Amino acid sequence: MNKPIFNLLLTAALLLGVNVLNAQQGEMQYFREAGQDGLNIFETTKNNEVEFNGLSVKVGGDFAMQFQGISHTNAGDTLPDLGNNFNLPTANLNLDVQLADGVRMHLRTYLSSRHHTEAYVKGGYMQIDKLDFVKPGFLQGFMNIATIKVGMDEINYGDAHFRRSDNAQAIYNPFVGNYIMDAFTTYPYVEVNIQSNGLVGVIGLTNGRLNQNVLDNSDKGFGVYGKLGYDNQINDDLRLRLTGSFYSSNDQSTREDLYAGDRAGARYYGVLSYAENFRSGRFNPGYMRAPNGGYITSFQINPFIKFKGLEFFGLFETTKNGNESYGGGFTQLGAEAIYRLGAEENFYLGGRFNTVSGEEADGADTKDISRINIGGGWFMTKNVLTKVEYVNQSYSGAGWANGDYQDAKFNGLVIEAVISF
Repeated sequence: MNKPIFNLLLTAALLLGVNVLNAQQGEMQYFREAGQDGLNIFETTKNNEVEFNGLSVKVGGDFAMQFQGISHTNAGDTLPDLGNNFNLPTANLNLDVQLADGVRMHLRTYLSSRHHTEAYVKGGYMQIDKLDFVKPGFLQGFMNIATIKVGMDEINYGDAHFRRSDNAQAIYNPFVGNYIMDAFTTYPYVEVNIQSNGLVGVIGLTNGRLNQNVLDNSDKGFGVYGKLGYDNQINDDLRLRLTGSFYSSNDQSTREDLYAGDRAGARYYGVLSYAENFRSGRFNPGYMRAPNGGYITSFQINPFIKFKGLEFFGLFETTKNGNESYGGGFTQLGAEAIYRLGAEENFYLGGRFNTVSGEEADGADTKDISRINIGGGWFMTKNVLTKVEYVNQSYSGAGWANGDYQDAKFNGLVIEAVISF
């Protein structure tokens, strides 16, 4: 049996066994729930109502499938025709284990993804919200506001990664695609999150490597990242959040994957691509082309406002090549407006505007990309979502001249069904 078919059968067996698995589930502390109950959760709360009753395991999964009807063109009219059909379904297997009071482990495996049809581990981490395993009440005052995370997983840079699709885990994303310049990667890291009276702070350290090895080579770099912000439920109707984040790698980093670290692949399949490029529709600044390049400094600012059923999420981001002698930098703007209808907010309508503009080196021609998404969704249950969107993305600027993306664009409809539990 080939691997794609095996993975799909494994996913089906997993989904059919949900009722059996639920009987074995344990509640998790300091946890973001899968499904609708996890919407608009950023850093996990320090409020906890789950008692520790010994080691417990939660087995979860995600399944996503799209019907895509997109067409594309470029100046040379050389792109292959795209048809209207189903994409390869994607699936995740999630294991969460309550190891001790205030200590939890998460592990995610991609059972099937666009880039790899075989199963492989995306990443995982250990989250510590209490240090009672050292001795009862150890540093309790500090741990009442602090969370320590250690792992090989996505780093907490910016807020957009909390709303993106992570392979089949697409239920938190109100749209089908992620942002054009998608700040997501899986690095080894240690980070400390602080939450106190609405204030949010994060500081983290990573070696900035997507693939690990112990060879003595020139890549001896590291990355530092952090976040500072405010998040408060003002009253029953109004929530305000505003954060600013930074990521900076040093001059000994020879490979930087902050905008190219998603190994699962982009959601719009085959667009503007002669071959099956699994990142099609996204953009990586590409500073690796600079001599001794690959190190960057990025900033992201994210406002979030929710007033009754209306919510707004914004993104302002800049990234610059750390090699100033080579230069280059890009700016990304994003704005989402969502209106959720009904007493349970089971239906929503919304739109997203996203642009990227900049140069890959000092003196280079400008590259511009813009995208509009318009769509809506229906939570059939808290764990089942269907969504439909229209997407229109275009490329302009002299930086694309005489290349595959000169005057390129794609547009069309995509329907997505998502299950997360």
